[in-house]
Amino acid sequence: MNAENVHQDTDLAAPDLPREPEDAAGSAAADSDAGTAFDTEAGALIEPAAEPGSEAADPEPLAPPTGTMSAERLAAKALEARLLGGERKLRRREVAAGAGLSLLSARKLWRALGFPNLGDEDVAFTERDQAALSTIVDLVRDGKLTEEAAISITRAIGQMTDRMVVWQIEALVEDMVQEQGVSDAVARKRLVSELPNLIDPLEEMLAYSWRRQLNAAVQRLAVRAEAGLQSSEEGREGDEDDAPLPLARAVGFADLVSYTSLSRRMNEKTLAQLVQRFENKCAEIISVGGGRLVKTVGDEVLYIAETPAAGAEISLALSRAFTDDEILPQARVAMVWGRILSRLGDIYGPTVNLAARLTALADPGTVLVDSMTAAALEQDERFVLVPRPAEDVRGFGEIHPVQLQPGSGRGLILD
Repeated sequence: MNAENVHQDTDLAAPDLPREPEDAAGSAAADSDAGTAFDTEAGALIEPAAEPGSEAADPEPLAPPTGTMSAERLAAKALEARLLGGERKLRRREVAAGAGLSLLSARKLWRALGFPNLGDEDVAFTERDQAALSTIVDLVRDGKLTEEAAISITRAIGQMTDRMVVWQIEALVEDMVQEQGVSDAVARKRLVSELPNLIDPLEEMLAYSWRRQLNAAVQRLAVRAEAGLQSSEEGREGDEDDAPLPLARAVGFADLVSYTSLSRRMNEKTLAQLVQRFENKCAEIISVGGGRLVKTVGDEVLYIAETPAAGAEISLALSRAFTDDEILPQARVAMVWGRILSRLGDIYGPTVNLAARLTALADPGTVLVDSMTAAALEQDERFVLVPRPAEDVRGFGEIHPVQLQPGSGRGLILD
């Protein structure tokens, strides 16, 4: 990029000083600077180009490594080149300049993705890194995303893929330990040579699943959101704490009984198997019931469904499944029909808090709902509703729990 493309007279993000020493506090301060994260003039570069011979000029290329690398190191290096799209040849300022934005703006996106901090002299990037940076920046410059939305979406991608990759690697290592009879350490080393055969099919499944999940989300947003709000009006005065929130959902919690005491008596392998069995069973029941598993935290799962009946079916199925399971303990389950706010892949609001409080009140192997949710289900023959004594609940005052039991019909059927 030549000097004609450099815009120094701008009130956007201030140019970064060349070779500024960087520590944790300095980086945080830089990221909190006022101003726009991206230069919205197509092709403009916020950061002035370094003059030849100046302090910011690129250092001499690093000397190539010497010595002979082991077969394991060679395999790891080849795998890295395939995953990153080539050899690391670029420094962070080069990547930012190639994408047409300041280093400050590039760092905001890299941190949103969860990348570690790097110095000016670290040769850590490839041309694919530059292309990825340009992709998200172009969405802002074309007016398709605001800067805030771009960073939020980038953070979602970084956090979700990080968790996904760790999950996949642990599953592969565990499988190798069991099937090949090797130690955990040996399995992790062998996995480097096994991964090249898995990259393409795993990547294909990721793209396929993302498209299917996006389509399902569109259906929830465009087709059923208004219907859910309308159905949630029944029995409400309009002044409830959750009245301003935009989505109507059945919110449920399932909590394993005596998990803490059990985990203290288990070795690492047995505990891992118990947690995996719990999460797998929850995920299967919730998906078959048409709900969405929001998150799992140790011995607890949070889920949502689009109607009170769907939430009730899932809740009863979860309670029944853990009661019948020969390994897992029973669960306390609660479900509340109300309004929520969905942000950052999580859900918030009084409805969520009330469902959590009810879970703590439920007896092992039972499902509790609140009185308003019970009113929404009382005409449905698939459910039996048994009032319980009133309880004083922190943050809500006196509430009237109702025990949910199966009525007519077969309930949720798992293949």
